[in-house]
Amino acid sequence: QVQLAESGGGLVQAGGSLRLSCVASGRTFSSYAMGWFRQAPGKEREFLASCDWSGSRLLYTHSVKGRFTISRDNAKNTVYLQMNSLKPEDTAVYYCATQIATMWDNWGQGTQVTVSS
Repeated sequence: QVQLAESGGGLVQAGGSLRLSCVASGRTFSSYAMGWFRQAPGKEREFLASCDWSGSRLLYTHSVKGRFTISRDNAKNTVYLQMNSLKPEDTAVYYCATQIATMWDNWGQGTQVTVSS
């Protein structure tokens, strides 16, 4: 079982940047594809980005493509989400998860990102 812990959220002005981190416990982190999601109040959880075990095969949802970048460091058991050109509509709780077959699992507790206009 992998446990995930997100950090790096906070309050930022529109146009600013944040880098989120997701640290995984356990020795099997490097075998998982990883993803980032977010959930805004009153909305469903939304897929943002994913990468395979090596940090390749990157996928992004349209709304963040060109602004957000997913990366990972398997030596540090960490996956990152670099977020640039932030908008007020990016305000949400951000989560990371592992991908097992076609399912996402091992959700972290989330980190709040608030973008002020």
